[in-house]
Amino acid sequence: MQISLSPEKVIKVTQPLSQRGGTSCTIERIVPLADAVEGDLSFLREKKFSDDLTSTGASIVFVPEDCPVEPGENQLFLYFENPSVGLARLCSMLQKMLRPRPVPGVHPTAVIAQGCRIPESVTVGPYCIIEDGCTIGEDSVLEAHVFIGRNSSLGEGCRLMPQVTVMDGTRLGDRVALHSGVVIGSDGFGYDSDGSGHSKIPQIGGVVIGDDVEIGAGTTIDRARFSDTVIGEGTKIDNLVQVGHNVRIGRHCILCAQVGIAGSTVLGDFVILGGQVGIAGHLTLGSGVQAGAQSGIGRNLEPKSYVFGSPAVPYMLRQKIIVLQKRLPDLFRRVDKIEADLEKAFEKGSESE
Repeated sequence: MQISLSPEKVIKVTQPLSQRGGTSCTIERIVPLADAVEGDLSFLREKKFSDDLTSTGASIVFVPEDCPVEPGENQLFLYFENPSVGLARLCSMLQKMLRPRPVPGVHPTAVIAQGCRIPESVTVGPYCIIEDGCTIGEDSVLEAHVFIGRNSSLGEGCRLMPQVTVMDGTRLGDRVALHSGVVIGSDGFGYDSDGSGHSKIPQIGGVVIGDDVEIGAGTTIDRARFSDTVIGEGTKIDNLVQVGHNVRIGRHCILCAQVGIAGSTVLGDFVILGGQVGIAGHLTLGSGVQAGAQSGIGRNLEPKSYVFGSPAVPYMLRQKIIVLQKRLPDLFRRVDKIEADLEKAFEKGSESE
């Protein structure tokens, strides 16, 4: 589907602080500055990249309010405190046009146990399965092949993409988005070993997910051994993340792709974990902690710590270590030369005696 917007429509949707220039072109695409031609819309994230504006063919560009470049002929600049946010508003409107909400109702191929509470405003797509004792909130959407286990509940305005699995006893808040392939409430990884083998520890707890949480494709969140695994409100989780049993994640955290969190670890509010960060079990990361990509965390971290590396150390210390590591070959050559010079001097001194 192709969406065309007039400049006036773009301005109305995005509400810029101000504008300069003008264009008569209808906008057909949103593309990066380097690829933009007449009829395209693009944006400049920061003033320091202003040179990119001089060569772009974009008809409309979202720019920061302190951008020094003037628009060219038949070109419109819209000024924002944060151009990325302005573009997000526009894309939100386009998303609703491209992916309209499905018509409420239950598809005839869906299988729903008796006694489930499903309001008329809910959409249940093809081949969904909803088991005994489930409650679905108003205006929620379950796309094709979604499975909801026994005694689970979804809040209002949730959207579950195709092939999502929500196991027994899971509780989702309002406006939760689960992307394709997410598994919520799989068994925690717990075994007792006695030398002759491994005996499974029953995982009888649940999972509680707060309001406005979004979870990316292929992510798995294990149920607790007892009590609940908890994801705080507003937290955003990327694709292919593993959250172990009894983990508690605070509010408004960001977990990037392939993060792994072992069981019973606690994250405070507003924690940010870069891609492939690994966290050992039974740890506490204070609110505001940030960890760079591929960091390995094996100890508790104070609030607002910024760490990087494996094992993780303070960010600036890791940067110094990286610089020093690059100097190691030269250092070894110097040490080898010093040893050789000392050996020659020792030999010469022995001969003179």
